[in-house]
Amino acid sequence: MIVVTGAAGFIGSALVSKLNQAGHEHIMVVDDFSKTEKAHNLAGKTIGAKISRADFLTWLKENGKEVDFVYHIGARTDTSEFDKAIFDELNVEYSKEIWRWCTHYQIPLVYASSAATYGMGELGYKDDHKIIPQLKPLNPYGDSKQTFDEWVLKQHSHPPFWAGLKFFNVYGPNEYHKGRMASVVYHAYHQINKTGAMKLFRSHNPEYKNGEQKRDFVYVKDLVNICMFLKNEKVESGIYNLGSGKARTFLDLVKATFEAMNREENIGFIDTPEDIRDKYQYFTEADMTKLITQGYSKGFHTLEQGVEDYVKNYLMANKYF
Repeated sequence: MIVVTGAAGFIGSALVSKLNQAGHEHIMVVDDFSKTEKAHNLAGKTIGAKISRADFLTWLKENGKEVDFVYHIGARTDTSEFDKAIFDELNVEYSKEIWRWCTHYQIPLVYASSAATYGMGELGYKDDHKIIPQLKPLNPYGDSKQTFDEWVLKQHSHPPFWAGLKFFNVYGPNEYHKGRMASVVYHAYHQINKTGAMKLFRSHNPEYKNGEQKRDFVYVKDLVNICMFLKNEKVESGIYNLGSGKARTFLDLVKATFEAMNREENIGFIDTPEDIRDKYQYFTEADMTKLITQGYSKGFHTLEQGVEDYVKNYLMANKYF
């Protein structure tokens, strides 16, 4: 029996699909199922049962001895939410309880951290446990992920295997419900479809030309491959980066989107809003050395390969993974 929290969301539902492909059908999916806009993400997938997020901790306490693996992907992820109490409840205290029950029943646990913990990247993007306590996230969401990572590293009792994954800029199918929190690829596709053009943020940093701000964009199919690797292989417990390992520009991403759509490029620039300008990141890149030295050798989609697959096989076809 495998548990996936946040299973109706973007990454969680992609993971359920990957688990199905690998032959797993007894999957307990946990989410807030009152949010019906996410229902399509699980349509057609083979699962064991749906468990409400509100009921899950009680269920885990009563059924933990039957569980073989937990993927705790669920979280409040809205970076524009500033009510710290919401993050404390859903991202910190809820996660601590899952950790405690996985420790009690000795269930391996993989949980979602975030590259948001790196803040402005002043200390780089290396997943070294010694650096983690010094990181300074930029918003309450990042703070909540940082708080839990720091708590985990202080624990003397833990699951038999555990991994925290710092997700970088994930894009791919099953993010239709995310609205403005969806990936730049998703927004570019729809903006190009509607207007024939794409507007990017202008650079306000003299070291970067317009559109040449860089991010580590990682395709969701690569992310779930790594989740499977962590379940199936003997890997050291710890906190790991999960990006592509290669920073690419927003211009690269949008050009790849135009190419995949077979549309002529038409790219313009608008000012970065003043309220986020002083906290705007111009560069992120996951150091993936730690995971690769643990034996992960499957590689990653290039940005062009990932965008082409996403646009042609999912966005244009209105399909789910």
